[in-house]
Amino acid sequence: MAGTDAVILLSGGIDSATAAAIAKRDGYTLHALSFRYGQRHQIEIESAERVAAFLQAQSYRVIEFDLRAIGGSALTDRIAVPKGRSEREIAEGIPVTYVPARNTIFLSFGLALAERIGAADIFFGANQLDYSGYPDCREEYIAAFERMANLATKAGVEGKSRLKIHAPLLHMTKAEIIKIGLELGVDYSLTWSCYDPGKNRQACGLCDSCQLRLKGFKEAGAVDLIAYAG
Repeated sequence: MAGTDAVILLSGGIDSATAAAIAKRDGYTLHALSFRYGQRHQIEIESAERVAAFLQAQSYRVIEFDLRAIGGSALTDRIAVPKGRSEREIAEGIPVTYVPARNTIFLSFGLALAERIGAADIFFGANQLDYSGYPDCREEYIAAFERMANLATKAGVEGKSRLKIHAPLLHMTKAEIIKIGLELGVDYSLTWSCYDPGKNRQACGLCDSCQLRLKGFKEAGAVDLIAYAG
């Protein structure tokens, strides 16, 4: 795949950074895409930009729109982020940190960029094992979006190329993701996962995302180098 362009959806977190590193390992030229969508914290965009530079992405774009106009999520509204939930609680149901249709919107922008630059590949850090129950991280969702994408684009209709949505982490645990990332040289100190950081820019350690991250590092036998409160 050397020299083949690929769009990378880059959030600044562990999963998207690892998916990007896998794409680079496989010889793709990376075109990273992040989103400022009205989320509470700028820090994840800063992390995504650092990861894109670290992985030597050919291009990096931040697309801005405001999902606060729709609301309904603790990541965009004044809704408390759940803290201290048990593994069982995290695994059950769809939490209030779910942002309505977010991944569909992100992938649609990724699709537009892919068509614009002539890329037939989009990499996406979706994971359906160690995740918080989000419906747009499931295998059937990704397959359905890929089918739609090939019906909705000029390149697909004309048969010039067939778009592929790559979700290389889909069936990995967080520990497995971290292990492969470390093997690929990913600097996870550049990444960010916390849903509710403090004013001192330290991760809370208690939200679902922090707990999944800490559990992953522990099970991988690795050290998480970001700062946590307390």
